[in-house]
Amino acid sequence: MISRVNITQEAKNVIDTLRAENGELMFHQSGGCCDGSSPMCFPKGELMINETDIWLGKIHDCDFYMSSDQFEYWKHTQITIDITKGRGSSFSLEIPLGLRFIIKSRIYTEDEMTQLSPIHKGEVIYDD
Repeated sequence: MISRVNITQEAKNVIDTLRAENGELMFHQSGGCCDGSSPMCFPKGELMINETDIWLGKIHDCDFYMSSDQFEYWKHTQITIDITKGRGSSFSLEIPLGLRFIIKSRIYTEDEMTQLSPIHKGEVIYDD
């Protein structure tokens, strides 16, 4: 199964720092407000998820969601969450650290498109 969303070690390290301060975390791919189309990190449950959101999977034990409108744009693309220096203009938890999460992406091959991990709309369906 091909993962729809991945994460770099550097981004994992930042999540560890944020988790120590804020508890469980979640991500949502912003749809253009504030900092453009950026991955945003929140305390788990702070952002209300509804039927218009798509669950793409977990990164470093954090659920990762994207609005269905954004998913239409990104559905053929594997995304990798990374971190960079610089202060974004979003409400994401890493901003006070002088860092921001960013997305790196690549288009799936035709073969990979047949092996993608499942997505879920709205409420998360856990496979545990």
